[in-house]
Amino acid sequence: MLELETVNYSKLNARQKELFNFHKVAGRLIDYGYYSIRLSDDWQGADFLACRFNGDDFIKIQLKGKMTIDRKYRGKQIRIIFRHHEDYYVYPHDEVMEWILENKSVGSTESWRKQGLYHWPSPPEWALKLPEFQRI
Repeated sequence: MLELETVNYSKLNARQKELFNFHKVAGRLIDYGYYSIRLSDDWQGADFLACRFNGDDFIKIQLKGKMTIDRKYRGKQIRIIFRHHEDYYVYPHDEVMEWILENKSVGSTESWRKQGLYHWPSPPEWALKLPEFQRI
């Protein structure tokens, strides 16, 4: 008999969490007609590719532990997927980043000015209401 025990996510190390999240997300994306190809090294900022069964479309995905905008992803046509509790959210990085920089005070923070990076421990309610945000 195969013994199965549920994984305690909080006890996983960073690499194990990334692998865990990749498989969870890949399982959810397949329901939408995308199969996932994990990359051994970031390619153009992506952790993995999600390819449509039609063979014509693919998206570059960066997995994050929390909602993030990062200047280094600008112009790379990356979608960010992050975990929040048991849910996963996906958004187009550039569109959301531009909206945030235009409508929120993130651009004046020390983190953004010095590092070009900003993240939230939990996604704010206003972000979850953006039309670009999707729960998968």
